[in-house]
Amino acid sequence: MELVLFQRSCSLRVEQLEIPLMARGSVGALCVFVSLQDCQKVDRLDGAHAPELTQKVQRHAGAAPSPAASAQQQLQTRLSKLVNAAPCMLFMKGSPKEPRCGFSKQMVEILNRHNVAFSSFDIFSDEEVRQGLKTFSNWPTYPQLYVSGELIGGLDIIKELEASGELDTICPKAQKLEDRLKSLINKAPVMLFMKGNKQMAKCGFSKQILEIMNNSGVDYETFDILEDEEVRQGLKSFSNWPTYPQLYVKGELVGGLDIVKELKESGELLPVLKGEN
Repeated sequence: MELVLFQRSCSLRVEQLEIPLMARGSVGALCVFVSLQDCQKVDRLDGAHAPELTQKVQRHAGAAPSPAASAQQQLQTRLSKLVNAAPCMLFMKGSPKEPRCGFSKQMVEILNRHNVAFSSFDIFSDEEVRQGLKTFSNWPTYPQLYVSGELIGGLDIIKELEASGELDTICPKAQKLEDRLKSLINKAPVMLFMKGNKQMAKCGFSKQILEIMNNSGVDYETFDILEDEEVRQGLKSFSNWPTYPQLYVKGELVGGLDIVKELKESGELLPVLKGEN
């Protein structure tokens, strides 16, 4: 008798084959246990030795999953991270600035109309995500809107929520620009809005002011205005200062590079940075 233990994704199936054996003029049977993983022989036991057979079954049942199962698990983990990448995530065709289907365009218009703060993912940019998310969420079409990692639905559901007035209670609101700017300039006692960051200035004026700030010995934080067009344009009007870099101390505008240079030459920069003036 040959017992074949098939292992697939840590589950076992037993098939039994009768194999006659001639021994000293009599007909008997030989017990052979063969363990297979992904159709490949991984172990064998000759004879019906129950304790040893139990150990082999337990060992192989706990073996690593197949490559296909591992890839599927990795995709599930990735999708879980994506739907939780922001408090409100929209999976759409294209981007909010350039929707690539009518349904996605309507969804973006509704969210913008209600001042919803959301991030987006272009499902055209990743076929694995595009197909995998349908199964992950059991929702076959796009766009798909998620809040706190949970699927809210597609365009029809969002339209219903808008009509009932529930959309405003479900989706997080975008912070008003003025409030956001106030929050940014007060993020640290000394804030420098520049092109680039502490590690790499992206214009000559920003590079010069970085050198002055680094030589001052005062701690400061930076904000790269090249990464946020809304802040870049909005801060000009908010502070009535049309160029960058801009330096703030305790939420108040000190000025740009020329002002900082003048303060340095007059010996007033350090007291200003420390908030003593």
